[in-house]
Amino acid sequence: MSSIDFLTDFLSACLRLTVPLAFAAIGGLLSERSGVLNIGLEGLILTGAFASAAVAFSTQQVWLAIAIACCAGALMGWIHAYLCVSLNVNQLVSGLAINLTAAGLTTYGARLLFNTGTVALPPLSSLPIPVLQHLPILGVFFQQDLLFYLLLLLLPASTYGLFHTQWGLSLRAVGNAPKAADTAGVSVARIRYVSVILCGALCGLAGAYLALVHVQFFAENMSAGKGFIALAALIFGRWHPVTTTLACLLFGATEALQLRIQAFGLNIPYQLLAMLPYITALFALAGLAGKATPPAALGLPYAKEKR
Repeated sequence: MSSIDFLTDFLSACLRLTVPLAFAAIGGLLSERSGVLNIGLEGLILTGAFASAAVAFSTQQVWLAIAIACCAGALMGWIHAYLCVSLNVNQLVSGLAINLTAAGLTTYGARLLFNTGTVALPPLSSLPIPVLQHLPILGVFFQQDLLFYLLLLLLPASTYGLFHTQWGLSLRAVGNAPKAADTAGVSVARIRYVSVILCGALCGLAGAYLALVHVQFFAENMSAGKGFIALAALIFGRWHPVTTTLACLLFGATEALQLRIQAFGLNIPYQLLAMLPYITALFALAGLAGKATPPAALGLPYAKEKR
């Protein structure tokens, strides 16, 4: 394999591994910017993956499967928001409950639906862009599917929405000073509900990409820690969409690298190589990129004062 072919293959793998992380991380960013801690990203991704796989297997309709995955993720996000915002349940406990519930229900559902074992799913077709797809190395950016291009649109849209709109200002105010935002007439509960539901929908998209594009089948617990890596990415990216996505690209490149090293058959224990993405995430959480300051009200419930 030539060096150009190797770099092209490596970059393609990086992008495939980055997309689900970026969808989940941007979703988690919206949730946490509003003040709702969400460690349930893992369970939300798994829910989206199972929902998309179940619908795609049953109907052979890929876009219907993606839409249902978004709805399933949004529903789980609503449950998390209801527990945290309306019932003031500990947000860490609620996120853990989402993860455990999703793991149990998807495993049970998979054994009922895919009782013959791993079942191939209809793939999401790629949409190559003429001329640009033939560029050396960088051509892989123009040979992707619609979800990849959607992510490219989501990045500037989320950045603009978060920092240059009234909604973004309200969202950041609720995450930093909910009492002041409430006094100014902003509904803290509504902002947090919308943000967490959007988080669930984006994680559902991440799961759908994982099941229909990346591996094209469903396996039990196939999210395999991606929700936690996405959580590390948004901390590493300091709760900013652009730097968070770049952190996801770093983690995706690390995972792609360990897969390529294993393929070379080097005398390195594969368990050590499989640890590389998680070691990178640990370094990120340890603050090697500088101290990350979370939203001031992150994880803190807010009870509206009676007037």
